[in-house]
Amino acid sequence: MAYEDGKLRSEGAHHVILEGREELSVSGVEEVESFDEETIVMVTVKGTLVVRGEDLHIEKLSLDGGDLRVEGLVESLTYEDEGQARGGFFARLLRG
Repeated sequence: MAYEDGKLRSEGAHHVILEGREELSVSGVEEVESFDEETIVMVTVKGTLVVRGEDLHIEKLSLDGGDLRVEGLVESLTYEDEGQARGGFFARLLRG
């Protein structure tokens, strides 16, 4: 039964499409934790995704549908471990 329950959840509905390093579309977004012109941190159904770049702007955000569209120069996409504590990303920034 757990398998069926897992299928009902939208865990498989996560896609990341990067076009020319300037247009990023992400589905399966549950929450945007923080954003500025250089970093966007979002919680997806597959873990926390950190987008780094220059002149980043959120063009579209639909949490009902879980869709996010970003424009700007994307330099990196990084997933944080799902089991990691929420403050792990920021804790590493402060240590670094």
